[in-house]
Amino acid sequence: MKSQLLTDNHISVCICTYKRPQMLFNLLSKLQDQVTENQFTYSAVVVDNDSKQSAHDTVTDWKQKSTIEIHYFCEPEQNIARTRNKAIANASGNFIAFIDDDEFPDNTWLINLFNAINKYKCAGILGPVKPYFEETPPQWIIKSRICERSSFLTGTILKNPIQTRTGNVLLSKELFINKAIHFNPQFGRTGGEDVDFFKRMMINGFTFIWCNEASVYEIVPQERFKKCYYLKRALLRGEVNAVNSRLFSLNTMKSALAFILYTTILPFFLLFGQHVFMKYLIKDCDHIGKLLGICGLSLIKEKDF
Repeated sequence: MKSQLLTDNHISVCICTYKRPQMLFNLLSKLQDQVTENQFTYSAVVVDNDSKQSAHDTVTDWKQKSTIEIHYFCEPEQNIARTRNKAIANASGNFIAFIDDDEFPDNTWLINLFNAINKYKCAGILGPVKPYFEETPPQWIIKSRICERSSFLTGTILKNPIQTRTGNVLLSKELFINKAIHFNPQFGRTGGEDVDFFKRMMINGFTFIWCNEASVYEIVPQERFKKCYYLKRALLRGEVNAVNSRLFSLNTMKSALAFILYTTILPFFLLFGQHVFMKYLIKDCDHIGKLLGICGLSLIKEKDF
């Protein structure tokens, strides 16, 4: 029996997926037993960004046994921003949640987000994304804490777009009334479309709050144990952050000084271990990517990792 409408509040859980059928299966499984306390109903909107529809069979299998409605769509053009926009266009709820296909939630995830957005009367609630290692990672990853993301006290207003993401968020659908301010396809192959979205929303006066109790877990597979993964990601992140940046500005000067400082002292960080060296090499790559991007150069053309 599919979910029956108990209240006027409905959450559309939007999942954008690309060639991760096993992880998607795990996520859909974890979505089955969300606590609602009869305050809302919820359903899932899965948008497959693979033109070969690699997620189709997984969704079809779950549809037969799911306790919630699951809707499947395909965005054949490989572009994460267009995929998110298609999910929004097919979301029926007055609230929209985003969770990534390589993540899975606690069973109190949605109720914590829902209670927070009603308590704080804001446009959106974000929560922590914690690493979940499939296998024991190298010690330098654990010690450097590079897989751990910033966290805040519940009720904290997020004022810097860098603190935002779409891996764990509940949004009011009022944010999407104007189609012109959805996710920008310009960032569709590089990532950063979420930070760009939140930046524009903040400029337009919308408020976003942190809820530290609404946790999800990001699966960290073995292929992310390689150092090159984090260096490439940092370079691309820097290039994305350089979009709309000016050559002669305070931020550019700060990145230039940081690049000189980190590059000069990097060899000394080796004395303190790989975890310290990698932590600051990644920071260096962030600034290198940004400076290259400002100059119109690019080492990483798109996100393929």
